[in-house]
Amino acid sequence: MSNETRSPWFLPVIYVGGLIFGLGLAVSGMARPEVVLDFLQFDDFGLVFVMGGAAVVTGITFAVATRYLDRAPLTASEYTRRVKEFDRNVVVGGVIFGVGWGLSGICPGAAYASFGVGNYPILWAIGGMFLGAYAQGYVRSLMGSEEGT
Repeated sequence: MSNETRSPWFLPVIYVGGLIFGLGLAVSGMARPEVVLDFLQFDDFGLVFVMGGAAVVTGITFAVATRYLDRAPLTASEYTRRVKEFDRNVVVGGVIFGVGWGLSGICPGAAYASFGVGNYPILWAIGGMFLGAYAQGYVRSLMGSEEGT
């Protein structure tokens, strides 16, 4: 999609949404790796309620928006379903993500919020996320160039 069709409010709303997301993680305590690790070890189920509450609010918002609006307000894009195939890449990516989440005790969104509340060692995990994303892109480009030969 080109930037010409986007509302001028697109980027400000994205930034405000990210700010609210980070603030919610910080206020709920979910930006602390020890809370996430306690959840993964079945010692604290607070994360289930935070994620569940977020999923309910998101579900209601999308249900209302798609019922009463024919296009997304900020992008003017038509509402469509984007269904991704459940293939090997989804499984392998999910496993890698889960191992990283379990080892670091933090997921990507919460990592930035964790840094924002003063957890500066989380920069190692954020650096690892960037390196992992770069490595995946590099490997994919190598695989793509091999397929083209």
